Amino acid sequence: MQTANQPNKRRESKTPAVKRRMSRHGSVLIETAPRELPWDLIDRLLVPIICCHAAAILISGTLNLLGISQVSAFVLFILFTILTVSGALIYHSLKISPLGKAVLITGCESPLARALAKRLDDLGFTVFAAFRQLQDSDDATLLKAVSSGRLKLLQLNVTSEVEMLEASLFITEHLPDGEPGLWALIHCDLWCALGELEWVPFPVMRKSFDINVLGASRLTQILLPLIRRTAGRVVFLSSALAHLPSPVRGVQCATQAAIEGLASCLRHELKPRNVGVSIICASEFAAGNAWLDDKEMREQAKEMWALLSEEQKEAYGEDYFEQAIRSLEPFCRGEGDFHSTIRAMTDSIMRTFPMFRYTPLTRYEKLKTIVAEHLPNPLYEMLYKA
Repeated sequence: MQTANQPNKRRESKTPAVKRRMSRHGSVLIETAPRELPWDLIDRLLVPIICCHAAAILISGTLNLLGISQVSAFVLFILFTILTVSGALIYHSLKISPLGKAVLITGCESPLARALAKRLDDLGFTVFAAFRQLQDSDDATLLKAVSSGRLKLLQLNVTSEVEMLEASLFITEHLPDGEPGLWALIHCDLWCALGELEWVPFPVMRKSFDINVLGASRLTQILLPLIRRTAGRVVFLSSALAHLPSPVRGVQCATQAAIEGLASCLRHELKPRNVGVSIICASEFAAGNAWLDDKEMREQAKEMWALLSEEQKEAYGEDYFEQAIRSLEPFCRGEGDFHSTIRAMTDSIMRTFPMFRYTPLTRYEKLKTIVAEHLPNPLYEMLYKA
């Protein structure tokens, strides 16, 4: 274990300038620089500014036509923009108090989830950090050591109905005094199935959907009564793969798209109950090797190749197979930019009026998703050879 985990680094700086990065088996918190813009603030301001421009043209034209005033559309646009942006920034900055509020974070095997747990614990939340396998977990022991007494470790495999019900009971019994329910459920438990569709064994495909989609759905069902009592939040962690075709990761793209579809519908269903739903569409590199581990990737590849029939091996060829798997290596070896994703997830939990979709993406990924979603598909394929 790296020395950055030693007790003398237990307390995290409270200043917003602190940046974080984590490796799969490395330290809990390492300072680094963020690599993207605060897209959530830009997304919040973009439509109001466009409306200001339209209103300025309409009002200026009407006043000039009626001979009431000769004020220019530009002057009105500047005035409307100042007023609108000021109001939007005040609206965006409103926050709830974390004291006495409890949150559940699943999938804390991921360094991204552990960093979020540490961050929320430092802010004053009561954090339930859930691990698929809690016994003999060095990561769980380390997280507990660097956190306050409010953080509680929890055994929770989202594919086990029994463990989900036991987790619900545990949370109910250990809520802060006077708290009627759970403030936020944060789904960070993700599992990758790699390979072209014909290569992926069906049990592997099933496991990916069981953890990423079905487990998140069932756990939300079980905990919604607790969340409704506090008019709390449900937060889903997704990635840009929900919007970008990515060969060799087709199953992963499908599960991410399913998560976003589920979150979109759940948002409308829970709005009358004053329960917020947010989705964090993170960068493909956000979790570094938290979602894709080089060793696990190679083990999956060996198992897939061994299970292919002789006809399939001959049709694809070992060179093509190896090249396809090697195309995923940048996602295993890239440093994870945790600051942006954790900031977005924290905002979705603490903002009085959170956004539905946060996109802590790099500029390249943001442009790529805009092209994929809003421009003709042939143009996307020409610019980004999928």
